[in-house]
Amino acid sequence: MKKRIDFHSQNQEESIVNELIETLEAIEDSEQEKNKDINHESIPTEIAILPLRDSIIYPTLIAPLSAARDSSVKLIEENVTSENKIIGVVAQKDPYKDKPTFDDIYHIGCIANVRTLVKMPDAVRLIVQGVSRFKIVELIQEKPYLKAKIELLEEPSIPEQKQEQVEAFKRTIIAFFEQVVKLSPHLPEELRGLSFNVDEAGVMADLITAHLSVSVVQKQNILETLPIEQRLRFLLEILSKEVRILELSSKVNNEVNAEISKSQREYYLREQLKAIQKELGDADDRGEELEELREKIDACKEAMPEEAVKEATKEFNRLKRISPSSPEYNVTRTYLDWLTAMPWKENTTDNLDLNHAIEVLNNEHYGLEKVKERITEFLAVRIVKKDGDLRQPILCFAGPPGVGKTSLGKSIANAMGRKFGRISLGGMRDEAEIRGHRRTYVGAMPGQVLQNIRRLNSNNPIIVLDEIDKIGTDFRGDPSSALLEVLDPEQNKNFRDHYLDVPFDLSKVFFIATANRLDTIPSALRDRMEVIELSGYTEEEKFQIALKHLVPKQIEEHGLTDKQIAFDDSALKRLIRFYIREAGVRNLDREIAKLARKSTKLFATGRKAKIKITNKFLQDNLGAPRYLHSELEERTLKPGMSVGLAWTPMGGDILFIEASMVKGSKGLLVTGQLGDVMKESVHAALTYIKSHTRQLKVTEKAFEKADIHIHVPEGAVPKDGPSAGITMLTALVSLFRDKPQKSNVAMTGEITLKGEVLPVGGIKEKVLAAFRAGATTVILPQQNKKDYVEDVPEDIKQNLKAIFVKNAKEVIKQVME
Repeated sequence: MKKRIDFHSQNQEESIVNELIETLEAIEDSEQEKNKDINHESIPTEIAILPLRDSIIYPTLIAPLSAARDSSVKLIEENVTSENKIIGVVAQKDPYKDKPTFDDIYHIGCIANVRTLVKMPDAVRLIVQGVSRFKIVELIQEKPYLKAKIELLEEPSIPEQKQEQVEAFKRTIIAFFEQVVKLSPHLPEELRGLSFNVDEAGVMADLITAHLSVSVVQKQNILETLPIEQRLRFLLEILSKEVRILELSSKVNNEVNAEISKSQREYYLREQLKAIQKELGDADDRGEELEELREKIDACKEAMPEEAVKEATKEFNRLKRISPSSPEYNVTRTYLDWLTAMPWKENTTDNLDLNHAIEVLNNEHYGLEKVKERITEFLAVRIVKKDGDLRQPILCFAGPPGVGKTSLGKSIANAMGRKFGRISLGGMRDEAEIRGHRRTYVGAMPGQVLQNIRRLNSNNPIIVLDEIDKIGTDFRGDPSSALLEVLDPEQNKNFRDHYLDVPFDLSKVFFIATANRLDTIPSALRDRMEVIELSGYTEEEKFQIALKHLVPKQIEEHGLTDKQIAFDDSALKRLIRFYIREAGVRNLDREIAKLARKSTKLFATGRKAKIKITNKFLQDNLGAPRYLHSELEERTLKPGMSVGLAWTPMGGDILFIEASMVKGSKGLLVTGQLGDVMKESVHAALTYIKSHTRQLKVTEKAFEKADIHIHVPEGAVPKDGPSAGITMLTALVSLFRDKPQKSNVAMTGEITLKGEVLPVGGIKEKVLAAFRAGATTVILPQQNKKDYVEDVPEDIKQNLKAIFVKNAKEVIKQVME
């Protein structure tokens, strides 16, 4: 039997007529030319094993194979010679396993005699004939190919008392198989007489199974079943189920064909109706629709690029030939609607008044001087460079939640007089959300970028790409890779969406991305954007934002007026200091809204007098303060404790390090859900102390027969990074000296084995966190001095002492002495 079988797929739809002829010839040859058959005694007990992905070879049957794996090709080269053409073939349990071991294959297979072998550039083609079943009894090798010791499984004879029962099984199987051939569209009629030409019941069972579209597991069960009666019974169950499935499939096909015939009849009647309407002179709605569409295309021809005009004309001519009842009609019509609705030349004129832009930005946002300066620089260039196109900036606002990244994009649009759009990228996993779907898909649409541009009806809007650091990736593609073209000024001039499939100019669009953290953004994508970091706000900045923006907004949203409610400055500052601890102002906005709701409820219950939000009103309605002003004052620093500074996506925070020492021999124990980098900082600090005991005034006896335990509280929160190096050092030195560090001192910096203090990131966030926690002094690496001078607000510098250190000795001197 010639049957297309390879190691990747099994094609059930090949020409089975030729398979039938060659199968019958092979069976006749095996009967007439027994002298040429393989003698079972000549089959070696140790043979090479060739795994098949989703195929089964049966004795006496002929099948073509294609070997493409390196191990399979090597097996054939070393074992198939002019003297020996015997190999063992077995099926894999998992067809997707590229390098199967003995555990990944079935242990009963078929001895195969290689009749023909042809080497091709990509694989080895061979034709094999099954000889006998075998069982793997001992594993010999797995590399470079599988090899095993086998035992032949002889075809059992049929007892006389079961001859009649086997004959009954044969006749029933033949009847069922004829039904399968009759109902299956892939099996030719010539197969109906296949079973009559085979006398042996076992061979007939193997032959019929080989032609059935059943699973490899079921075919393997037939191969492994030696008793003829049991094999026939199992095959009969398979055929019975197959007949039921094919009968149901035939019924479904008949119903579908009936529906198609109905659609064809309706189409014919519609055409007749159109002819009658034409003779009667009735209006042709389709003609009016096509004429309206033609006018739209003509109106856009001057604005469209040449390629878009050609595509629109071609699709319109195609639309005229399509029947309105055809699904293709609506697909083509929708595509032309999108082409003609795109703002090819429509844009807004930028407001180049620098004073106006500065006024708008200051009115809507407090602080954020770097961003405001960048926008005014762009407008200044537009004023000076009046001729030619100007490349639009691609900005990325990075900072903790609640600092105003998205609203800042809207303010920039208001300042420049442009339209504003927003695309949320958080959790996006489908590349088609950016590039669009191809028109071959049902319900295809352009990507979110072109959808926003069409919605805004302007080719130069400001589009905010929100949460660009939270894009996902899966089998549907990588949206971040699709954004590479969108955000590349050298490529987006001819951006080609999969749906429109014509170039659209994105170079006039002002893209602004927002992110909480930069390390999750792919480096290639980050390289295309100008990153502007928005750190957390100081208490004074939060006060001004609340006074100028949040309080008026909440008063208006709750239906109140300035004559009904007023906030004391002292109450606002107390709210910020004792009830809120965050980098942004999102929670501050919620608390002000809560106070406004409480006030609205009082007016709703009959109050007439004006409400003044004082410290007492604050405590009565929000409860006791949630935070003390100085978090450091809440904790008494004992020997073995130190205060560090950490950066988080939510802003800066302080970190308490605790160290203890007990008798034992386990050495160093680190807890608090620390990452590998932070654990390495602990080891580096401890090694430095051991190598500098004299300079650090630490006795060597402190390390003898003692267990040192380092713990960072809030163990449920994962922590990592190198910036706690000098904090770990301070905690250990404090422990060994049995002397606490200075109070109200916080620190950050990476330490090396030689005691050097290296720079770290997030200086502004960490300094603000130290100030919020009540620290009066911060220890920073010397190389971070420029970051402190440039980024930290002046009011913080005036109330906080910064000490810059180069090495561990200076750290210990400033903290311990």
